[in-house]
Amino acid sequence: MRKALAFLTPFGEPTGPTPGALAWFPPVGAMIGFAVGGIWWLADKAWPAAAAAAVALASDVALTGYLHLDGLADAADGILPPLEPDRRLAAMADPAVGAFGIVTVGVVLLLRFGALASTRSAPLVVASLWCGSRTAMAVIARSLPYARPGGLAAAFLEDPGATNEGTLPAQRSPVVPALVGVVLSVCLALAGRGLHALTALGAEFLAAGAVALLSRRRIGGFTGDVLGAAGVIGETVGLLVLAARW
Repeated sequence: MRKALAFLTPFGEPTGPTPGALAWFPPVGAMIGFAVGGIWWLADKAWPAAAAAAVALASDVALTGYLHLDGLADAADGILPPLEPDRRLAAMADPAVGAFGIVTVGVVLLLRFGALASTRSAPLVVASLWCGSRTAMAVIARSLPYARPGGLAAAFLEDPGATNEGTLPAQRSPVVPALVGVVLSVCLALAGRGLHALTALGAEFLAAGAVALLSRRRIGGFTGDVLGAAGVIGETVGLLVLAARW
């Protein structure tokens, strides 16, 4: 759990990720989400909805150390433009952020802010969605081929030399993190806002899966940036469904 916490947040002793850390992604995600949701709830008591949403958004960025937004920007630069597969990976590895990354992050942050500002605070639902996003990351990492040899996410693989040439990054089956994550996130969703939250969770899983499928098609598998992008996009879609008028 310490390695998952150190990877997903700025907290914990600095250490590299390991294959076993993936199993702890769902509970760590739930912890992060509950912290963000709790801050949102407290801010909602002190400020108008827009200010409370901004505080919640800032707290999420702080608690995740910008990691997933950085992954979203890099993934957008590599996956969205019309490039050859090798150029896509090069663009994702480039520390400079391009137009696709800037616009994508800006739009996603705007959507997240709008969703948070349009509904009342719901700590348990945020915990559910954040648990669901980390569950999706773990399942993707254990289900898709790894597309970039030597990248940061290589530490999650049993065989760090595995690439997109047919070797699946499955130290163990994705069933364990999937089962733990789905059960935990569903329970949190139902306890938070019932079927409405459960619908938001389902939409989150679909959105994260769509990112994974696009990555599989365009670069032959996943990278650490793709994991971050899948998580952020999934959470954003979940928040939008949560804010929808029923």
